[in-house]
Amino acid sequence: MAVRLALFSEDRELQKKLSAALGEVAEIFLEYTEAGVRRLLGSGACEGCIIHLTSSSESMHARLDFARRMIAAQEDVFVAADSGLEWSAVEIVHLGAKGYFRNDGVFGTFKELLRRTPWRGKMAACREVTDLSEYARCGGLIGTSPLIEHVSQLIRLVADLDVPVFIQGETGTGKELIARAIHNSGTRVDKPFVAVSCGAIPETLLEEELFGHEKGAFTGSVGSRPGALEESANGTLFFDEIGELSLAAQVKLLRVLQEREFKRLGSNRLISLRARVIFATHQNLEERVAQGLFRQDLYYRLDVVRINAPPLRDRPEDISLLVEHFLEMYARKFGLPLPEVEADTMAILRNYSWPGNVRELEHVIESSLIVSRGEPIGPHHLPERFVQNAANIVDIGSYLQDGSFDEQLSNFKLKLALSAVRQHNGNKTLAARSLNISRPYLHRLLRLSGSDPLESTDCPELEAM
Repeated sequence: MAVRLALFSEDRELQKKLSAALGEVAEIFLEYTEAGVRRLLGSGACEGCIIHLTSSSESMHARLDFARRMIAAQEDVFVAADSGLEWSAVEIVHLGAKGYFRNDGVFGTFKELLRRTPWRGKMAACREVTDLSEYARCGGLIGTSPLIEHVSQLIRLVADLDVPVFIQGETGTGKELIARAIHNSGTRVDKPFVAVSCGAIPETLLEEELFGHEKGAFTGSVGSRPGALEESANGTLFFDEIGELSLAAQVKLLRVLQEREFKRLGSNRLISLRARVIFATHQNLEERVAQGLFRQDLYYRLDVVRINAPPLRDRPEDISLLVEHFLEMYARKFGLPLPEVEADTMAILRNYSWPGNVRELEHVIESSLIVSRGEPIGPHHLPERFVQNAANIVDIGSYLQDGSFDEQLSNFKLKLALSAVRQHNGNKTLAARSLNISRPYLHRLLRLSGSDPLESTDCPELEAM
């Protein structure tokens, strides 16, 4: 079976040249970020990585540091060096990389090196995990909340089923992570994962990006190239922000999904669509159908199995795990000591509404780590809006009591919930809305005390709810 390697590069042509030269020996997955490479390695989707050293001094130094960290983490690392950077590549090999090659289009020696390399075979680990929270971590989703465990159950149910999956959720909730988790936990894990960003590709280029073209198909097409429908092969084709597709593009995509075949631009040869297709959007497609902006027949075609990506405000119990994850990730990236997070800081983070979801949390932790420079992260290290938000909600210090951090935090959240319900005369919907949390989560908060808080409280209006 072919080895799977993550290529850390912005050079898509390098990926294509490597894939063509290595043939059945290796599959190459292009990633533009360190986080993407770590995700592929951590999930077991790839056995090793290729780090591309470019002539940009800033990029080169960052990638040299990344290579050192990956080697220290005992990952299998190879280096692709542009002209003039061979000595830097050799330095990385001396530190423990498996080998290097020049980016000159001649990869025969590298192909033989891959044949001789013993691989640790981490790929199977993801499918062997049974604990749901650990399964979520394996798929790239971090959390132990009921909402994340439900998503993990759905991922496991559909992983090996050849049916369309529709992922809906707000921006920043990790829709692509869910798509990759489906791919990585199923039998297609050793096949390509191709993502198409429907909102980022200009309308004039979208058809070529999807279908590819033959030589001479249009002015300037000096050669042929496959599109995303063909590149995904027997793997997974992920349409991100499907709601951004124009009506004209929707018609063409619908035909492909119905017929399971397509043609390159400028060709009459039919090609079978073999990939499993996953769709995602932050928009309400039912509303767009009603407005005439999205085809109803396409909507019914893609909405076979739906997974809702939960907003972060509905799973605040996962915030501490996410904070820990992002701190470790960025401490390694910047070479900084791993700091502690003060209790009142964590309380502020857990009670913030997170309109930007996990992506916003990631950026906040990155910023706070840089500002704190290894010191314990206090409220003053957070952006100004967090301290103001905490002050507007409640005086945190007034609720601190004896007991562990978790006990104090549970007490704090319970009192917030009870206070909101009192203020809204027992209306839980309005109370939840005032706290920017969901009504089901408010119900869970009201049961945190171990006994029914509605019976033990001295608030008469609660007893009627």
